[in-house]
Amino acid sequence: MSRGTRRKWIKRGVVALVLVVGVNVLIAALGGLVSRPGGPPSSSYATAPEGLAAYADMLARNGHGVSRVRARADEAPLGPESTVVVLDPDSVSAKEARALRSFVSDGGRLVAGGRSPEEWLRRVVPGAPAWERRGVTRARVLAPAPESAGVRAARGAGRGAFGEGGDALPVIGRRGRGVVAVAAVGRGRVVLVADASPLQNRHLATADNAALGLALAGGPDRPVAFLESVHGFGEATGIEAIPLRWWLAIGGLALAGLLFMVARGRRLGPAEERVRRLPPPRSAYVSAVAGAIARTKRRAEAVAPVQAAVRSSLERRTGVSRDASEERLRRAAERVGLSETELRSVQGRVDTDEEVMAVGRALARLNGAGR
Repeated sequence: MSRGTRRKWIKRGVVALVLVVGVNVLIAALGGLVSRPGGPPSSSYATAPEGLAAYADMLARNGHGVSRVRARADEAPLGPESTVVVLDPDSVSAKEARALRSFVSDGGRLVAGGRSPEEWLRRVVPGAPAWERRGVTRARVLAPAPESAGVRAARGAGRGAFGEGGDALPVIGRRGRGVVAVAAVGRGRVVLVADASPLQNRHLATADNAALGLALAGGPDRPVAFLESVHGFGEATGIEAIPLRWWLAIGGLALAGLLFMVARGRRLGPAEERVRRLPPPRSAYVSAVAGAIARTKRRAEAVAPVQAAVRSSLERRTGVSRDASEERLRRAAERVGLSETELRSVQGRVDTDEEVMAVGRALARLNGAGR
């Protein structure tokens, strides 16, 4: 395969590779748009029925600055002017619980709870009521408070409730069982949520759940931060923050660039000749054959067939017959480029090397004239 053909095919391969990478990136982007709902329960990233993605969007549409914090609570810069949401966490360490208590004591607002919150929540609110698995599906306002403003009834999946007792004030619930309770800690306020389902995607549009969600977040000028490290979302920085699909795209483009450099670069080995080498001219071949014949020392016998071929070719090309006059034969030979020496070598006996070479030249001339 010539160098030009090789370059052409490599360029085609580069174009095909770039197209494949581009299509894969496009499919990945479209897949993110049409992918099935998923995510951990009560995560603001989650679009599953138990996620809080719709709640986060609703808060943003109503003027709250919404952020998602992937750092641990004891490492994140949580300002006291904000509301922090921690619902249905996978785990909250003692150090994180102390950091959340310090955040509230400085004037922050914490919306916390979900399933089985007692162990970590009591580190934030020591007087938190006991959590019970038997919940309330239809709740109403139990006490007037900012957290119940605009709410007449709330509806959820009934996954848990607070029992009687504790230092927190139940504001939403039913028959002595609280779904939402509030407690003051230092200069801040903790909103205890026994069941996060009224705020989740599946139930947010039910009853007055949306109004409840807005009331729990605080005033419209209060930013809301969803603590996502408790749902397994670690903080990604530097190279780790680059998504996998972009790594695949970068790798594909790098491979395409390497192939392009190989196609454009100088190949190893000798340089390719600009002009294709042609086989040697036929006259050289004839001269070589004549030389071989001369070395046999039987010139007359060896050359006789060649002489006959030359005479036949001369007669055929000029139209002269064998019994033509010498003058006419000489003129015919001149027309096809034969010299007198070559003509005599064809007509007479060959005894010397020069005469053998002359026969060979005559045949070469006639063959060249016929092409």
